Amino acid sequence: MSPSFSPAPLDTGEGARDFQDRVGRFARAVFVLAAVMAGASTVTHVATHGAAGNLMHQVIHLFTLAPSLAVWFRCRGKAMGTGMLELVDATLTITTCVLYAVLGLSAASSLAVTFSVLLGMTYTLVWRSIIVPSSFHRTLWISAPAAACVAVYFVLRSEPSTADPSPESNHILVMFAALWCVFAVFAAATSSRQLYGLRVQIGKLGKLGQYTLDEKIGEGGMGVVHRATHSMLRRPAAIKILSKDRASERDQARFESEVQLTSQLAHPNTVSIFDYGRTADGTFYYVMEYLNGLDLERLVAESGPLAPARVIHILAQVCGALGEAHALGLIHRDIKPANIMLTERVDEPDVVKVVDFGLVKTLERSDGDSRTGTITGTPMYLSPEAITAPETVDGRTDIYALGAVAYFLLAGRNVFEGQTVVELLSRHLFEQAAPPSSWLDRPLPSDLESLVLACLAKDRTARPASASLLLTALLACDDASRYDRDLAIAWWRDRRARGPGGTRDAVAGSPATMAVDLRHRNSSASVASRAVIAVGVARR
Repeated sequence: MSPSFSPAPLDTGEGARDFQDRVGRFARAVFVLAAVMAGASTVTHVATHGAAGNLMHQVIHLFTLAPSLAVWFRCRGKAMGTGMLELVDATLTITTCVLYAVLGLSAASSLAVTFSVLLGMTYTLVWRSIIVPSSFHRTLWISAPAAACVAVYFVLRSEPSTADPSPESNHILVMFAALWCVFAVFAAATSSRQLYGLRVQIGKLGKLGQYTLDEKIGEGGMGVVHRATHSMLRRPAAIKILSKDRASERDQARFESEVQLTSQLAHPNTVSIFDYGRTADGTFYYVMEYLNGLDLERLVAESGPLAPARVIHILAQVCGALGEAHALGLIHRDIKPANIMLTERVDEPDVVKVVDFGLVKTLERSDGDSRTGTITGTPMYLSPEAITAPETVDGRTDIYALGAVAYFLLAGRNVFEGQTVVELLSRHLFEQAAPPSSWLDRPLPSDLESLVLACLAKDRTARPASASLLLTALLACDDASRYDRDLAIAWWRDRRARGPGGTRDAVAGSPATMAVDLRHRNSSASVASRAVIAVGVARR
């Protein structure tokens, strides 16, 4: 397979248009250079020889203007494909240097003509390296034959002439010109490498459309999240960019599916999607609302187990977000504390946002990212059916995971712990969860504790049948009316008072999401022992 000399996969609208604009600028610079050289040559010739002179030389001067003028005007017109633009770029560069060599051959031999040809070639190669985005190898591939044409000109002029019959002087001139050509080629290639590297860096950390990227606030296996600001609205946002090492068609399809499915959701407790697209180098990204707060995992790590009333308040909001998703036929499949963000509004503390729909599954059709017999999710929050029959999961799978989240918030620890993934899966399949109060030195409200254990039932039919029914049950708990809004406001005020270390940017990230291939299982009971066949734990 022949190597690609394309500076980047620019087959996107924005990237191709930018490339075409830069090729047009290069053509304009070449035209100006050729026009100046033609004008200077004409004035010099008239001053030294009068109006009569070498007509062919003047015609060739006009020919040096034609290619750059044609490319300049063409690039201002209808959009061209990336392949055509690369061909135009290379052809213009090489053709211009060929015409300079022909121009030198048509003129009388002199040092002025010699240096004019060298300077014309050098300016053309260096200007191209500055204006046109190009890698080191592509610039080298284009500049080398362009400079070789000029070197051929000096070889043809190396024969002794009546103006300078000394063969030694001609040989020195050829050596000088050869060194000049080599230097010009490597100077252009080096310049391209530096500028191309800066361009790639700016593309990553500079701007995405109307958004200016600020600091990185999260990173996982699928992508990196940056804080960003809209250039016109001055509104903060978070931008998730697909990682370069996850640029396969399958990864891009999964990433695009995530944003398209999430954008269907309008519930106030689901993270909002503002925009999505591709960068100039083809990298996929999407823009979501910026959440200044913390996820539930960090909340428990900092504050310990939460009061039952606050847990009910948080879970009720998650139920609202899941209820909308389930009504649209979408299953989250990765509900866990790290994917539930806690933030605040001016008028409301403890506002919940459900994020990271990267593993979402549709009930109406087969998910393009899912494979039959493959477990996807986080081991600590996987329901039994997600382990034994992942292709059959429904909304009650998210109910189980939310029960595990409730357990974590109340007890300050996960439902099950294990030294290995296999052990953890086995406990989810066969072991009954201990009441969360058994890990505390105080009792928990019996109605809430019973509801949490019901969500963790092994048989999905024993769980609350839907998120809306779970919400109703939560609001019927005795502690549901005891949520103290004033205490929540005081908690957030104290958190802000602790300074920069007291808060963090809440982003769509999650730890230890896994995929387990169970295509070779024989029975449900053998899942835990066979899961070790293909367990892949990835940072999402």
